[in-house]
Amino acid sequence: MKPATWKQRPEGGGFFAIWLIRTIARRGGRMAARSLLWPITFYFLLMRGPERRASLAWLQRVLPVRPNLLHAARHIHTFASTILDRVFLLSGQLERFDIEVRGLSGLEAQLDLGRGVLLAGSHLGSFDALRALASRRPDVRVRVLLDKAHNPAMQQLLDALNPQLARDIIDAGQPGTAIVLAMKEALEKGELVAMLADRALPHEPAVAVEFMGGTARFPTAPWQIAGVLGVPVTLVFGLYRGGNRYELVFEALSDGVSLPRHERRQALAGLVQTYAARLQHHARRAPYNWFNFFDFWHTDDATAVRDENPGSDPVAGRVDAGRGNPGIVRDAAARRAF
Repeated sequence: MKPATWKQRPEGGGFFAIWLIRTIARRGGRMAARSLLWPITFYFLLMRGPERRASLAWLQRVLPVRPNLLHAARHIHTFASTILDRVFLLSGQLERFDIEVRGLSGLEAQLDLGRGVLLAGSHLGSFDALRALASRRPDVRVRVLLDKAHNPAMQQLLDALNPQLARDIIDAGQPGTAIVLAMKEALEKGELVAMLADRALPHEPAVAVEFMGGTARFPTAPWQIAGVLGVPVTLVFGLYRGGNRYELVFEALSDGVSLPRHERRQALAGLVQTYAARLQHHARRAPYNWFNFFDFWHTDDATAVRDENPGSDPVAGRVDAGRGNPGIVRDAAARRAF
């Protein structure tokens, strides 16, 4: 699959699949719903060729043996398991899960100072495992950046399972200025703002770094935003460990990102390389948790994502690229608000 087309791939099953799995899970329970995961896995293995090929390509990079269809089936089954568990995690049924939380003390130290923290996640494992924070820090509000237009089934699920959580979403489909202002307001209240930082859109500013034995391009917008807002940044990984077990890992990246104008390109590249190195570390620990089912290394189209312009404004980059509105933050009044 060409990297320029990952955003155009349909959601896995869309509204009907989400409704079906939600209904079975809520009426029959998690065990009944899990019995359907293998049939669903083999359907996707047979019917979704691009994802199957992407799975095998990924597993060839990370496994010590040559992967086959059984390895790909396990990969897709792991993904399906986290999709099912989303129903329970988002509805607050955390007692169903054994979630080991690591590295929370550093994050709590920032929160206890009244500082908001930007959480940088990825499509490795379950971002929904973040809900475990609700039981440990019920006083902390978590705001997730989500493109509602691109994830209508997810938005519908949130509305049905947890209306408050749905209201806490920061819509990534807004113009860039509105997104950054919404994030700034939340962080100033001492809230957590969580966003994914691994996928670069086709015409989004990005930087190429070493990753899993090759060169991959990662978006620079998350780090530009962090630099503008000057807030602490913590990496988060929610790894699925089988059954009902998850491992939620927090790793402090910076007490406050700084992007000096004359060293911006080098600073951005350094931040992205650090992020990519930690993503690689945890991907090797949990190889079947990799849920980027497309050509992440752009081996089919190496020009799909343009390089970051070292002279660009830190908030002039694409914050919500690819949604019709250019989303370039160039409004002088908005800049002064930062």
